[in-house]
Amino acid sequence: MAAPGDPVRRELLALLPRLRRFARALTRNPDEADDLVQNAVERALRNLAAWTPGTRLDSWMFRIMKNAWIDEVRSRSVRDRVLAPEETGLNVGTGGAAEMETHLEAQAARTAMEALPEEQRLVLALVLVEGFSYRETAEMLDVPIGTVTSRLARGRAAIEARLSGRAEGA
Repeated sequence: MAAPGDPVRRELLALLPRLRRFARALTRNPDEADDLVQNAVERALRNLAAWTPGTRLDSWMFRIMKNAWIDEVRSRSVRDRVLAPEETGLNVGTGGAAEMETHLEAQAARTAMEALPEEQRLVLALVLVEGFSYRETAEMLDVPIGTVTSRLARGRAAIEARLSGRAEGA
């Protein structure tokens, strides 16, 4: 394992905001996202010798996180969600119509993305939010690049339909 303060650990630390954003796209829950990030970082640090210097650490980390999430989903039992998500109360009392409108639009986009099937949500999070190329995304998800393209197109269309009110149940 690398020594504390080494460049890899600093780079890993710099990746945390992106990892957290991706984890939120995967989990749809801020607390679960934090747990997933912690799990992925622990896995990475335990297996740091498996990372090849000179290759992209971010791609390696996103792959670890995706695999950690798959493991979590497989081992988890279905839970009922009774309480509203924590973030619904975060902006109570803030002023400004423009800020509120922006918040509502972001919430609508987040809700539309959360409604997507996981395979589409993962691709949208990696390509549109994290800025990975189609090829990098295909490698991370272990799918052909054509699959990434089609999942991205279906995900975009579903979000557009939902935001315009054309989707069922929107």
